[in-house]
Amino acid sequence: MTMPKGHKSRHGYATVKSGLGGLGYREIAEKMTDQGWKMNHSTARNIFLAAMVKLAKEACQLYNLPVTADNIKKISSDPRFQSGIFDILQE
Repeated sequence: MTMPKGHKSRHGYATVKSGLGGLGYREIAEKMTDQGWKMNHSTARNIFLAAMVKLAKEACQLYNLPVTADNIKKISSDPRFQSGIFDILQE
């Protein structure tokens, strides 16, 4: 049986690397493990997405959008939202 393909959001794959000078999930996991926090790439991804979910929930409340699980998941996994968060943090 073949492995299932990864989920591709409507606007592309969400990634922390995507040409912005960031690290991929595997590199994040290796760096965290080197610093004493045992981690694999799946855990790094889950932690990153958990943070995006928290920010997406606040963004929904700020812009008076429905705060539903589906809406929050759609927004938090959108690479455009993640890129916007990156831009805000970079400033």
